[in-house]
Amino acid sequence: MPLATLKPPAPLYRLARTPDPWAARDWASVRDDDWGNDYDDPDRYYRVLYACTDRFACFVATLERFRPNLALLAELQAMGGENDFVPVGTVPAGWLAKRCMGSARVGGEFVNILHSDSIAFLRQQLAAECVQLGLGELDAEALRRHTAPRRLTQLVSRTISNLGFRGAACALALRGALTRTHVSWAIFEPFEVAPEPAEKVEPDDPDLRRALELHGLQLESRRTA
Repeated sequence: MPLATLKPPAPLYRLARTPDPWAARDWASVRDDDWGNDYDDPDRYYRVLYACTDRFACFVATLERFRPNLALLAELQAMGGENDFVPVGTVPAGWLAKRCMGSARVGGEFVNILHSDSIAFLRQQLAAECVQLGLGELDAEALRRHTAPRRLTQLVSRTISNLGFRGAACALALRGALTRTHVSWAIFEPFEVAPEPAEKVEPDDPDLRRALELHGLQLESRRTA
């Protein structure tokens, strides 16, 4: 089969809710808006866990949601102020308190999404869908994180899951700070995960601090009564 594959290194890391960062959302509590991540199943048949090759990349990928968009930044600059609750560019202390870092050995064979062999195969399989999405070409740039429509990457997920692979691997690319050594892994259900005990994340964690600096964020100070 003309797809480039990878075996996950040991361990992979995942930053998620306490007490078990490797626990998938219970089916009974999954809402319609919980299927919006890059490699989620568009048909909502299998769940997906996202992990990274190292702790720093976990923080970078997870904290990205706290970056204000350009429109909001421009509006706040025009008003000369910040929001009424948590200053823009601040990560709430309560968010960190509910997260922990996990590491695990992950089994299965994963598709290396950005490899030229994989791109050539996906280009043929998803040609009609690319045209419908208004894409003139399916290449590494089209598939790279933050560039591809999520509908496309979710169709990629479904395509490789139907072929029996256990997940997708894609190099993280964010503001030039991460290289191909930092890889995001989308792990498909049923999960082959052997976790180690989770660790609490402290506010002075070096990888957390590096990621905050990269994004231009700060951690909210805990208020005392």
